[in-house]
Amino acid sequence: MGPHPAVAAIRLAVRRVLHDLLTEHHRAPAADPHALSEESPPLVLVACSGGADSMALASALAFESPKLGIRAGGVTVDHGLQPGSDLRAAEVVQRLRELGLDPVDSVAVTVGRAGGPEAAARDARYAALDTAAERHGAAAVLLGHTRDDQAETVLLGLARGSGIRSLSGMAAVSGAGGRYRRPFLELDRQTARKACMVQSLPVWDDPHNADPAYTRSRLRHEGLPALEKALGKGVVEALARTARLSRDDADALDTWAAEAEATVRDAAGLLECARLYALPPAVRRRVLRRAVIAAGAPAGSLFARHIEEVDRLITGWRGQGAINLPGKVVARRQGGRLVIRQG
Repeated sequence: MGPHPAVAAIRLAVRRVLHDLLTEHHRAPAADPHALSEESPPLVLVACSGGADSMALASALAFESPKLGIRAGGVTVDHGLQPGSDLRAAEVVQRLRELGLDPVDSVAVTVGRAGGPEAAARDARYAALDTAAERHGAAAVLLGHTRDDQAETVLLGLARGSGIRSLSGMAAVSGAGGRYRRPFLELDRQTARKACMVQSLPVWDDPHNADPAYTRSRLRHEGLPALEKALGKGVVEALARTARLSRDDADALDTWAAEAEATVRDAAGLLECARLYALPPAVRRRVLRRAVIAAGAPAGSLFARHIEEVDRLITGWRGQGAINLPGKVVARRQGGRLVIRQG
């Protein structure tokens, strides 16, 4: 008799990602320190909070990795945001070791305030995961985001009103060199929880996930249930599908913009307003965003309204003055050219 359907589902999702990683390592040049060799099989880490999603992911990685000759380890991040968080992290380390993962790390971080509590915690977490991956020479870090997380991300992007890229949600592969992999983006949260239950895996429910002070928590416990009540149970799946389609569209437009940028610059490298005007708006705004970031504006501080202001120098030129942008970057129109540089 085979495993429970939920356990089979999480294992299959992880197996597919591990197969992808092995294929990539077989193709890697010999100079790549993470390239596959008999002496040094690749190491894959799982980021684990102790919650149902990441515990299910850790269990599936522990089961599948030996069959493929892959080393499997884990890392948990102690954000220090709750009393006893260090003890919680120590428990997660013990559980990961009991699954057979090695090496296993616990990393304590200091969460700042930039961008709000959720963004600050996320930034600190990814910085810690990056450091752990580099220290161990890991080929990849697996993250337990599910289809439900994807749906929430799409709705948050929709609320920001910042365009199709924000609707594309989380990528299955992201980070420097494709470091981060999300095997569960096609699985719902309930499947991961069920897989933990039938395997008798202890699960910790982070109180922050139910705290109405956090936007994502309110969306999870109030917003999405209200949408499902009004529109039917297929909302989460439809939003995840929207993310996939939006990502394909956004990637295509980004490629088009990268190619178009060379055609709208003059011999001195300045952007020509008339040529910019001739581009489709979605492509033109991407060219402008690329140019503003290249001039020194931090991408994380650059919002749609900033690019719309710059775009009006092209499409609604009335002799207006220079536009101040994040990173002390200034955009102005001079003699039919768009000049973007740090002021």
